[in-house]
Amino acid sequence: MPRLSAILLTVAALLLAGCGYRPLYGSSATNPGVAGTLAAISIPEPSDRPGQLVRNELISSMQSGKGEERYLLNLTTTVDDHGVIQKKQPAVTRQAIMITTSYELVDRANGTVLTKGSTFARVPFDVVRQPFADMQAETDATERAAKEIGADIRVRLAAYFAKQQQSS
Repeated sequence: MPRLSAILLTVAALLLAGCGYRPLYGSSATNPGVAGTLAAISIPEPSDRPGQLVRNELISSMQSGKGEERYLLNLTTTVDDHGVIQKKQPAVTRQAIMITTSYELVDRANGTVLTKGSTFARVPFDVVRQPFADMQAETDATERAAKEIGADIRVRLAAYFAKQQQSS
């Protein structure tokens, strides 16, 4: 029985090796892959706090700015704060922060826009009519939304670069 398992495992490994499967963030000694390309993106400093949070998430997750900056990622962030539950409970209401971010990836060499898109995150939080608790709940919701947006943009850019590397 152990021998059969070893044979099946070997066959599965050979099949995967033959199908051209490559991990999205994989790299080799000769090709830095998508991870190396993501590190070549610079992101300008935004003027608002939610934009800064999205930028910080992208910089830390993509290792941005750790090499030759061949690309520029422009971000435009808008924030909307609105009620989720209109009927007020005795001392608690439900609010939501919605952050929308448009992005545009530009090739620094020739100024062409390579890809662009928009994404959003909506994160609810409770308002308990305690000033510090309410402020902290809103801040936490904003940070969670920024993390979601940063992760979404990173995956979209990685997919774009993986497709480009596959076609070339």
